[in-house]
Amino acid sequence: MANNMTDTITKPDNNTAKAVPNSNTDRQSWFNRPIPGIKQHLTAPLSAVETEPSTKCSNCHSMITNTALIFNCYVCPHCDHHLPMSARERLNWLLDQVDGETGQEFTAKDPLSFVDSKPYPARMSEAQEKTGETEALVAMYGKLRNLDIVACAFDFRFMGGSMGSVVGDRFVQAAEKALEQKVPLVCFAASGGARMQEGLLSLMQMARTAAAIERLRIAGIPYIVVLTNPVYGGVTASLAMLGDIHLAEPKAMIGFAGKRVIEQTVRETLEEPFQRAEFLLEHGVVDEVVHRHQLIDTIYRLLAKLCRVPNVDAQ
Repeated sequence: MANNMTDTITKPDNNTAKAVPNSNTDRQSWFNRPIPGIKQHLTAPLSAVETEPSTKCSNCHSMITNTALIFNCYVCPHCDHHLPMSARERLNWLLDQVDGETGQEFTAKDPLSFVDSKPYPARMSEAQEKTGETEALVAMYGKLRNLDIVACAFDFRFMGGSMGSVVGDRFVQAAEKALEQKVPLVCFAASGGARMQEGLLSLMQMARTAAAIERLRIAGIPYIVVLTNPVYGGVTASLAMLGDIHLAEPKAMIGFAGKRVIEQTVRETLEEPFQRAEFLLEHGVVDEVVHRHQLIDTIYRLLAKLCRVPNVDAQ
């Protein structure tokens, strides 16, 4: 019996021996097993518009990177629409050398304690924070190629480029500087008109700026106005229409009263291109409609001719 028990314990069954796994073989097969890869979904690389700060064109609604806009002078590369430029960008773009800025010492007050939906000082603070400017007009002096000039530009983002007392102060000071140095004055106009929050004080700037321009005319100093989109109200009725030469950017809206107000007054529908720069060119209001890419060269040639700079065409 003992022998039988011993035989049962010490002699494994052949089938049982085959069922015991070989650990070395299994480990090798585990390392050599096919490993499923990660499925990669192939996508198109992101375009520059999706990775860089961009701006939508208000005309064709295309997205353009801000870098492309700056290099193209804020002209849409798809439809050639002229997008607005800030006042400081405009002057830095025009001048080859900026020697200084004038009129920064003037600051707006609140003479009427005017309140509409919010107090006037609150509106001013909001506009200053939005634009980084202290007022709607920026005036600089420097060189355009070989010409010394004084230039000023309205910033429509600042309360619609409205003309208050500080805007009048800055324009008059720019004109006086041009008069003192006997150099031309260039103004880029873009405004909704006089600033209602200052009442009569804003309307007085029409007479002040007109008187300063008259002093330039008497002294024989050139004054060129570039009408950008849009120009309305008291600015149109004063400094924007008193230049020796009036240039305009393509499709700029220019007028005194708005199109809707005129339609309600005359009770007629005014079709396009009413109040567009091209319409005003046909009727003799502006002298030339100039594409922004040719604007600097056109301004220089006109000023050089008026200032009698020799060999202008060769330059």
